[in-house]
Amino acid sequence: MRIVLIGPPGAGKGTQAKRLTELLGVPHLSTGDMLRDAMRKGTEAGQQAAPFMKTGRLVPDDLVHQLVLERVAQADCANGYLLDGFPRTAAQAIMLDKMLAERKTPLDLAVLIQVPKDVLLERLAGRGRQDDDELVIVKRLEQYDELTHPMAAYYQGRGTLREIDGLGSPEEVFARIETELNGARH
Repeated sequence: MRIVLIGPPGAGKGTQAKRLTELLGVPHLSTGDMLRDAMRKGTEAGQQAAPFMKTGRLVPDDLVHQLVLERVAQADCANGYLLDGFPRTAAQAIMLDKMLAERKTPLDLAVLIQVPKDVLLERLAGRGRQDDDELVIVKRLEQYDELTHPMAAYYQGRGTLREIDGLGSPEEVFARIETELNGARH
């Protein structure tokens, strides 16, 4: 299965992605991890992304698109993958769909994990990552809100969006996701 996992920073996407990839036997493709890795390694893409990530701004579409294209072309993605962090905008979602249509490998599902903003702020404040200081967190959540609604509407229109309540234990959230996956398979 080819799945896009959508949710604000702090929604638990990383936790759920790990469970989903184990269940489905597909790789977890986190653009955030890809970008942080590129920054650590000092690659050209990492150097271009650094000023955006350090100030909480979104990395330009063409740069992220290039990273994703290279990654989904690798052999371990032949039977599917879980994309996390891309697409972030309706334009990126359309670009991704075009790319996948050219390869005759359409997206199966877009899973949106919903969590109230106050809970997100609390979760992120306790995470302690370098890119999680309070001002950066607030900026990232604002950008997420602005961009996600049109993207969710796009996937809703295509019939691939599944909205999941992200409150509760990781096990409860995963059970909700699994229910939606099972429904999509039939």
